[in-house]
Amino acid sequence: MKQPQIEKKLHLELNPIHLEVINESHMHHVPPGSESHFKLVVVSEQFEGKRLIARHRIINQLLSDELSDFIHALSMHTYSPQEWETVRGDVPASPKCAGSNKQKT
Repeated sequence: MKQPQIEKKLHLELNPIHLEVINESHMHHVPPGSESHFKLVVVSEQFEGKRLIARHRIINQLLSDELSDFIHALSMHTYSPQEWETVRGDVPASPKCAGSNKQKT
């Protein structure tokens, strides 16, 4: 299972106060049991004062092996503790897969 591998890396490096690693592969046109599409919700003090692009770069660097190996899509929602308090856990829903209406050939 790949999801625990992602969770472990993020926990070790970011020490998040809130972390959700959600496998959304089932929402896409992939074989059952796939682990290729993930949504991350990460709340860490390390994001304080950093712009969104810097936060995403941190995660992309931490998960570079996974991104080059098995992750096809990664949705990231990154918050400082203060921002998390403001949004009160209201994270945007993931969009529907653009390829989900395609037929297999």
